[in-house]
Amino acid sequence: MTDSPGTAGLASSADSAEPWRAPVAAGALEAVVELPGSKSLSARALLLAAVADTPTTLTGLLRSRDTELMLAALSALGTRFEDLNDSGTRLRVTPAPLPLRVQAGPDGVGRIDVGLAGTVMRFVPALAALADAPVVFDGDEAARRRPMAPLLDALAALGAEVAHLGEPGFLPVRIGPGGGALLKARNARVAVDGSASSQFVSALLLLGALLPGGLELTPTGPVPSLTHVAMTVATLRERGIAVDEPAPGGGDGERTWRVHPGRPRGGQVAIEPDLSNAGPFLAAALVAGGRVSVPHWPAVTTQAGDSWRELLPRLSGEVTLSDGALTARGTGRLSGIEADLSDVGELVPTVAALATLAGAQGHASTLTGIAHLRGHETDRLAALATEIRLLGGDAEETADGLLIRPAPLHGAALHSYADHRMATFAAIIGLGVDGVSLDDVECTSKTLPGFAGLWAAMLATAAGTHSAKPEPEPGVPGDRA
Repeated sequence: MTDSPGTAGLASSADSAEPWRAPVAAGALEAVVELPGSKSLSARALLLAAVADTPTTLTGLLRSRDTELMLAALSALGTRFEDLNDSGTRLRVTPAPLPLRVQAGPDGVGRIDVGLAGTVMRFVPALAALADAPVVFDGDEAARRRPMAPLLDALAALGAEVAHLGEPGFLPVRIGPGGGALLKARNARVAVDGSASSQFVSALLLLGALLPGGLELTPTGPVPSLTHVAMTVATLRERGIAVDEPAPGGGDGERTWRVHPGRPRGGQVAIEPDLSNAGPFLAAALVAGGRVSVPHWPAVTTQAGDSWRELLPRLSGEVTLSDGALTARGTGRLSGIEADLSDVGELVPTVAALATLAGAQGHASTLTGIAHLRGHETDRLAALATEIRLLGGDAEETADGLLIRPAPLHGAALHSYADHRMATFAAIIGLGVDGVSLDDVECTSKTLPGFAGLWAAMLATAAGTHSAKPEPEPGVPGDRA
């Protein structure tokens, strides 16, 4: 196929692996799928445990490429980790002292590889502003195209030393040493343009409690995925940090969050399963028919994936929450959808997959509020439009979303763009369209190790009830003390 958006210079397991043939659903499903911990909650829990007042024991931790990168990054800043079970999902965290003590090389500089993990490339540089030595951040080639400028500008405004080592506003970048200056800051205030990513806001909120006078933070533009900001606030409060939120209705530049100072509490922290990763499995019930259940669904949560309870019925699914399990039921008949997904952008590839299959059944869809997806692991809007058209579908990018019009579909060799959610998009399409293959299914290990096995186990239930459980990721280290 021709070059696709976001792939130039990108190395992945696709370079040597055979394409993965997406299996077609053989009949109605009867599956229970157990999912590992939330990537977003794991990242926040690890970072807060790394700077807590006492050690923390985490349970239900996701072990994937993103969390391994976070563990390595926090280790480089002085945190110690010890696995308490064979799978690594139970972890004891011994926090680092402040200022953070960098594991520097002979040149006196620490180095952190962010891979393609947005939480590592945004959350950890803010923390490194409190370090006793400079730290260089770099990552995958695609990470060098993800925006960083608003966060870097805000850190510089707070007194951190920021040096651009490549194109300004992007990786690679050197932070610090700034521990002394920032740890003396009083009544710190900063503005940040959060329109490209809510992670800029969350990164500064997570930093704010460690400043002696706390932090007042004012976003100057519209903040997408506000559910993730709410998640950050909730995790801070759960660890004993007071956060004042702005009153509803404030305009851009008028809403201010205030984080009060204090070290987060240690102790016991349980991490919920990843509700966003539940989406492709729940969607499978709508495409193949039958039902798929995800156990351990929290009754109350800040995860964006809880919106599946509202979104899937709009696409002709039936969703029930009973005895701690969320169950999706479907008939194979789908509806189009008009949806503002600005607060749940990570769910878009799954919604787009269902909308594309609904298009093959004669229904149009409009997805809006998602311009910020152009700055994710790849330009997801361009990637989705490209892949839908490759399948024979009719998709058009708009200023802030996608139009998906009715069109018949056919098989195609799809590209993952090293993006885990583009890979699961292909898997969903493959349930209803024969002849779909994917160049790199292993990129799903970013947030869901063993995805292909879980997917196959779920589809095997077309012949009888089966429970799908995640397998540990090969090569995950044991003791990280």
